[in-house]
Amino acid sequence: MAGNTFGERFQITTFGESHGEAVGVIIDGVTPGVEIDEAYIQVQMDRRKPGQSSVTSPRKEYDKIHIISGTFEGKTTGTPLSIILYNTDMRPEAYDDIKNSFRPGHADFTYLQKYGVRDHRGSGRASGRETASRVAAGAVARKLLERRGVSLVAYTTEIGGIKCRDFIEDAIEANPVRACDPDAAMKMVEKIEALALAGDSCGGIVECRIRGVHPGLGEPAFDKLDAELAKAMLSIGAIKGIEFGAGFAAASMLGSEHNDQMNAEGFSSNHAGGIIGGISTGADIVFRVVVKPTSSISVPQNTINVNGEEKVIVTKGRHDPCICPRVVPVVEAMACLVIEDHYKRQAALLY
Repeated sequence: MAGNTFGERFQITTFGESHGEAVGVIIDGVTPGVEIDEAYIQVQMDRRKPGQSSVTSPRKEYDKIHIISGTFEGKTTGTPLSIILYNTDMRPEAYDDIKNSFRPGHADFTYLQKYGVRDHRGSGRASGRETASRVAAGAVARKLLERRGVSLVAYTTEIGGIKCRDFIEDAIEANPVRACDPDAAMKMVEKIEALALAGDSCGGIVECRIRGVHPGLGEPAFDKLDAELAKAMLSIGAIKGIEFGAGFAAASMLGSEHNDQMNAEGFSSNHAGGIIGGISTGADIVFRVVVKPTSSISVPQNTINVNGEEKVIVTKGRHDPCICPRVVPVVEAMACLVIEDHYKRQAALLY
C-alpha cells in the first residue's frame, strides 16, 4: 500500500500533489443508505482552504469537491466513494530557482533519498495540500459519526508562546486562528502578522475533544485507540508530538492523583483522556498535538544542493506563517476517520 492508505474497516487512499492536476481520495467501507451531498463536505473543505485571512497562505484554492462515485440519488451506496479536487492556483515556477537545493525543514532531502526522484513543485506529495483529501474523507466519517451521537471539536490553545486561558467554544470559529480564548486570539494574530512581515513563522498547540464515544472501542495490544489516534495525528506533516489527558504532566503526578477513580455516576476525573488500556472509557477523549513552525520561510538559510555543495537558500511562494488555524480541521478529520473505523471494527468483533 506504500503508505498512502489509512484505516482497516473504514479505509481511505489519498492521491495527488501540491502543484499537480488534482488531489483526491477513495473511501472504502462507507455505510450504505446515508444521506450525504457535496455541500455537507464542502463546509469542512472551506475551513481548511487557504486564503481565509491575513494569517494563512494567500494561495487561492477554492477546494471545490466533486463526488465521482459511491452515491446515488443523494445517498451512499456502500461502494467506494471517490472525491476529487482540481488544483486551480498552481505556480510551480516559484520553485524553479531552488529545485536542486534542499529546503531546511522540508522533505526534499528525505524524499530524494527514498525514491531517487522528487517533485520539487511546492513539496509535491509531501505538501500540506495533501491534507485536503483527508478533510474530504473526514467529513464523510463525521456524517456517519453524527448518526452514532458522536461529536468533536478541535481548537488552538497556544501559538508562538501565547496561551489560551479560557475555553469558550463559540469563539473558536469566530477568530482567524481558531483559538478557544478570544483575548489570546487577538495577541496570536498580532504575533503571526509580525512574523510574516519578518519572513519567519511559528508553531503552536491544538487540542481536540471527542464526545459521545461509547466505551469499549480499541483493539489491544497493537491497535489501541490512543495508539491509532497518535498514528493518525503524527501522519499529518506539521505534527511533531501528541499527549492524551494529563499527558506529560503525569510525570510529576502521584498515582493517587492520576488514577481516574470511579463512583456510581462514572469516572470522577479524566486524566487518562478517555482511554484506558487502549480502550475508550465513555468519557470525553481529549488529546493535544504539537504543531511545528512552518518550514517555508523567506529568511536566508544554509543548505546544500543535490551535488552536496553548500548554498544559502530563500524559499519563495505563498505559505502560512502559522499552520495551526488550518490544521484544526485536519486534526478533526483524522480523528473522525479513526473513531468511525473502530466503531466498524467493534461491530465486526461482536457480530
